[in-house]
Amino acid sequence: MRKTYFILILLMGFLSLSAQTDSTQVTVSTHVTKAEADSAYINNDFTNAAELYESILKNKGESADIYYNLGNSYYKMNNIAKAVLNYERALLLNPGNNDIRFNLELARSKTVDKVTLPSEMFFITWIQSLINSMSEKGWAQTGIVTFILTIFMLALFIFGKRVVWKKIGFISAICFFAICIFSNIFASKQKAELLNRDSAIIIAPSVTVKSTPNQSGTDLFILHEGRKVMIKDNTMKEWKEIRLEDGNVGWVPTNVIEII
Repeated sequence: MRKTYFILILLMGFLSLSAQTDSTQVTVSTHVTKAEADSAYINNDFTNAAELYESILKNKGESADIYYNLGNSYYKMNNIAKAVLNYERALLLNPGNNDIRFNLELARSKTVDKVTLPSEMFFITWIQSLINSMSEKGWAQTGIVTFILTIFMLALFIFGKRVVWKKIGFISAICFFAICIFSNIFASKQKAELLNRDSAIIIAPSVTVKSTPNQSGTDLFILHEGRKVMIKDNTMKEWKEIRLEDGNVGWVPTNVIEII
């Protein structure tokens, strides 16, 4: 009886070891490095490069650099919708990167739908450009640094022996504190955009926007691949209500769009 138990224990241990070995082999086989993906891109194997970049994103999480390279791969494959989608994702993570913004505009120029943005006050455009000059992480770090400098300047104001140093400390503390506040506001805005992703890209060659969430609805207008839309109603599974820059709204099937 004891021999039987011993044999069963050995068998279970062997099976467990085999399972661990198989699992390790799968992990190793699915491990992809950025260097491998970059090598495929350099060698003009854009299809393979795109697959490798997609694998990296799936296994290691989001990265502006990987999204940017993936967008370049799709652009080279003439898949403009996927190129725009991944450039948008890269820009969302790193809004201050001019290379990403340039390539995004280049890809947009090849889409069928030409978008004319509504005019806005110059100071709104300036503020938005200021917010987009850095990522959420960059603004958060700026807020921390300026807060420390505020404390330092307050100490200079309180403990300074000379009047000139007290003035410098007081004025500097006010300036640094103001920058700290705005940095935290901008960081919060960037973080909200990352968490509440309500924009999408049309990935189908073309789609007819409906007045109601079903195929029998009235045809409103047609959108083509690469067009960016805002998701107004995300409560339904099969249909999404979208809104355009000019205020037009309508419904499209979920499978024709992909969230940024």
